[in-house]
Amino acid sequence: MTEPAASERANRFARLRAATDRVPTKWFAGIGTALFLAVTAAFGGLAPVAADDEPALARLAAGDTHTSRQLAITVQRAVLIDELRGSGSFADEEKGERLLVLLIEMENRWNVPLRTFGTEGVMDAVRLDGDDRAATGIVREDDQTFTPWLQPGVPALLVFSWTVPGTAYADGDELKIVLRDSTLQVGQLLYTGDTWGEPSPAAIVTARIEDVGAGAEESQ
Repeated sequence: MTEPAASERANRFARLRAATDRVPTKWFAGIGTALFLAVTAAFGGLAPVAADDEPALARLAAGDTHTSRQLAITVQRAVLIDELRGSGSFADEEKGERLLVLLIEMENRWNVPLRTFGTEGVMDAVRLDGDDRAATGIVREDDQTFTPWLQPGVPALLVFSWTVPGTAYADGDELKIVLRDSTLQVGQLLYTGDTWGEPSPAAIVTARIEDVGAGAEESQ
């Protein structure tokens, strides 16, 4: 009596194995997930995963240096002026505009030259707090070279300038400047070569604005 029963059980397992062989593997994953969610729901659902706290931005003053893998940046001075010849920025007097100028030392810490303007330019490293515009003009302070390249390991004193409404800033105001770090992106499939991109805030520099009046000679 036991012999037929054992044979029948073997046949049943053989038929079950043959049937499951025809079921796509991903179905089992779906079934397992459904069972997990059903059990989890019975015990109150999935607990939310706590997001990592965003790192606090470094707080710096004029003269302090912020260093990243790409750049070392030191905001030295903030100036409000009517006109600055050679800066690449032109205030519209009829609209009451003026120029807000930052004197910034930058050092390229990478191993190849970096451009200052345009796509992937280090202009993306500096923003005025509450103003998402890139600088209107960037020149070297010593020879007024417009949109210069930064050579590796060679500090350069740069003049960043923005056109701003004449009433937006005043002498003695504390200006906050946002310094942003970019991420090195390595090309693999659609493009080749290394580039810097996706800048994100890393430090806030506070500098007191000096209103130097009308002309370039007064800002020296």
